[in-house]
Amino acid sequence: MTCPSLLTRRPVVGDAVGSLVTRFRGEDTLAQFARFVLVGGSTTLVYAALFAALEWLGYLPAHVAGTAVSTVLANEMHRRLTFHAGERVHWLTAQAEASGVTVIGLLLTSAALGVLNSLVPDASVVTQVTLVVTVTGLVGLLRFVALRWLFRPRAASPA
Repeated sequence: MTCPSLLTRRPVVGDAVGSLVTRFRGEDTLAQFARFVLVGGSTTLVYAALFAALEWLGYLPAHVAGTAVSTVLANEMHRRLTFHAGERVHWLTAQAEASGVTVIGLLLTSAALGVLNSLVPDASVVTQVTLVVTVTGLVGLLRFVALRWLFRPRAASPA
C-alpha cells in the first residue's frame, strides 16, 4: 500500500518552466507585450551594432541605416512571433502598416541626435545609442498599441 501523501503530485521545476513558456506563448496583452519587449531588445542590439560599425559615416547616416535594418527585422519578428500574424498579414503589408510609427520614431530620434550633436559634438557612441534607445523606448509603447491593433485577428465576415 502506498502512503497517500506520496500520491499528491508536487510541482517540479519543469512544471514551472512549462507553465511560464505556455504563458509567454499566450495571446493576451501581457504575453504579447513580453514578446514585444524581447523582440525590441534584440533588434536594439542589432541597431547598436550597426550604428557603431557605421559611425565613421557620421551619426545621421549610421542612425538611418541602423534604424532601417533593425526596423525591417523587428516588424517581421513582431508579425511572426509577437502577434502570431504570419498567416494573416503578408510581409509587405506588415512593413507598410508599421512604417508610419517607424517614420515618427526615426524623426524623433534623428532630432534628438541632432540636438545632442549640437550641444555635445564629441558625444560618445554609447551616449548616442543610449539617447536613441531611450527615445525609441517611448515610441515603442506607441508602436505596441499600433501593431497590436494592426495585427489583431480580423472578425470573420458574414457569408
